[in-house]
Amino acid sequence: MSNWILYVILAGGVVFAVSSWWGVRRLRARHTRSAVHEDAHKPEAGLQRVAVILNPVKAKAEDARRIIRDACHLAGWDEPRFFDTTAEDPGHSQTKAALAYKPDVVLVGGGDGTVRVVAETLAHTDVAMGLIPLGTGNLLARNVNLDVNDLRANVHTALFGHQRYIDTARMAIHNERTGASSEHAFLVIAGMGLDAEVVGDTNDGLKKAVGWLAYTEAGVRHLPGRRKKVTIAMDDEPEQSRKIRSVLFANCGLIPGGIDFIPGAMIDDGVLDVVVMSPRSAIGWIAVYTKILFKHNRNLPVMNYYRSGKVVISSSEPMATQLDGDPSGEATKVTVKVEPRSLLVRVQ
Repeated sequence: MSNWILYVILAGGVVFAVSSWWGVRRLRARHTRSAVHEDAHKPEAGLQRVAVILNPVKAKAEDARRIIRDACHLAGWDEPRFFDTTAEDPGHSQTKAALAYKPDVVLVGGGDGTVRVVAETLAHTDVAMGLIPLGTGNLLARNVNLDVNDLRANVHTALFGHQRYIDTARMAIHNERTGASSEHAFLVIAGMGLDAEVVGDTNDGLKKAVGWLAYTEAGVRHLPGRRKKVTIAMDDEPEQSRKIRSVLFANCGLIPGGIDFIPGAMIDDGVLDVVVMSPRSAIGWIAVYTKILFKHNRNLPVMNYYRSGKVVISSSEPMATQLDGDPSGEATKVTVKVEPRSLLVRVQ
């Protein structure tokens, strides 16, 4: 890639960062289209049993623990039951133990990975999930209009707020080269291809230092590359062949930086918004970036939108995958399905 193209991309990254910072300040008042089926409702009045799944390594984990305890004490409720995650278990067994406590609400204090793991078990239980965002992206919290920088307000919403049902989704991942198979839930956006490569190659130290802006650096490094041939089938319709760089499966559309990646995506509409991106060069990526940033309605041949309840993608060679910003291995086939209104979440 010639130097001038690299300079253009880097300049675009700077513009993206500045415009995103400004966008996140303005978007909160406009981002009200997350629900279509019903308004949020208050939980039943009275005492609540509170369980908390907490990632203890997060910077504000102990502050969250103290604020949650104080809030429950002031409400006259029983002491909340805490279940800390570990490096070996990011929340699977802790959520099962929390459910055995028969709580009215399970609070999740951590990043997107912790939220996703807990939601995978809470889905279809009718036990409410309260969000205490402590991570870098905090994707679901942003999409239900929480202020991710206000810890006390988030605790108040998680304990005393309204609640609503949202969709979740599941991705089955299979790699025919290795024989590995797995299936996981996600809440916001999963992907296959370039976006997953970027997620897997983002520098952890840089992410701690500058947050979500670290993805821009990894994105610039991964832009050069070739398209890969895949087949795509939606809702059991005949499959079509495409050459792609990335496919995204969105349950909702707001991503870090205040960017409304898919303005029409709704969190409880029972379908996924699928974005197929196939730029050949840096110029194509600049066109994609411009469309996303300025939300213009002009169609791009290298960026196609679809809506589907089920998507199956097959590739002759393994491609990287990601779930809500966490790498989830390489796959030659993914099957993605929406699970309509399967998770109860506390909101403002």
